[in-house]
Amino acid sequence: MTIAAIAACLLTSSCVTKKQFDGCQAENKELTKNYQNTKEELAAAKARITSLEEQLAGSKKAYEAVQGALDKSLTNASQNNVSIEKLVDQINESNQYIRHLVEVKSKSDSLNLVLTNNLTRSLSKEELKEVDVQVLKGVVYISLADNMLYKSGSYEINERAAETLSKIAKIITDYKDYEVLIEGNTDDVPISRENIRNNWDLSCLRASSVVQALQNQYGVDPKRLTAGGRGEYNPLAPNTTEAGKLRNRRTQIIITPKLDQFMDLIEQAPEN
Repeated sequence: MTIAAIAACLLTSSCVTKKQFDGCQAENKELTKNYQNTKEELAAAKARITSLEEQLAGSKKAYEAVQGALDKSLTNASQNNVSIEKLVDQINESNQYIRHLVEVKSKSDSLNLVLTNNLTRSLSKEELKEVDVQVLKGVVYISLADNMLYKSGSYEINERAAETLSKIAKIITDYKDYEVLIEGNTDDVPISRENIRNNWDLSCLRASSVVQALQNQYGVDPKRLTAGGRGEYNPLAPNTTEAGKLRNRRTQIIITPKLDQFMDLIEQAPEN
């Protein structure tokens, strides 16, 4: 029952007691809570669907690669009289490597989904309006609006951002097998401030402010952090409208598996 329904009940009946009214309010509160939980679960489900679609596309690509390699191997075997036993060994070795890649990717997708769900659930309804969390090709992107993070026209972090950054820092700390890139972005309006030459400077300074806050205030290991700026050259929308400029003025926290994990996979690749 909604508040409007409660009001209608009060207007049409004079026998509603305070106890009944309080009961309606409690029911409305419970429905609102259920709605928020359902919304969060839907967001997590969409992230999982995207991850599964990417995994399916990757598996299809791997299959096509194996099929192509098999056809090529059969052709070479026919031309060079390679033994069937040796050819089978090469195919089995390639298949084993591909299975290993799929297992690693599946593990990464699962971790990303858990990470995204945990972060989304930790954010309040108001924070979710200004924080966008997405998983794209195995990488977690957390996009934060600049008016939530910084003082106007500045790279100094405001007090309002503290609670949100603390929640993001906890997620980063909990998942130690990930590297974190902080990337500043601006619109195309030129900056005119002492000691800030242009939007390149502003975007880099803002990213550096977030990195230092995560390190100094929330205890994130600085060895995992990288600060970078892209100025006005990575827009999400045209800068021809205020809405577009607002989308482009953002800081992204990009969480990725450690590079050495991928290097280990490369070193494990079969020679043939």
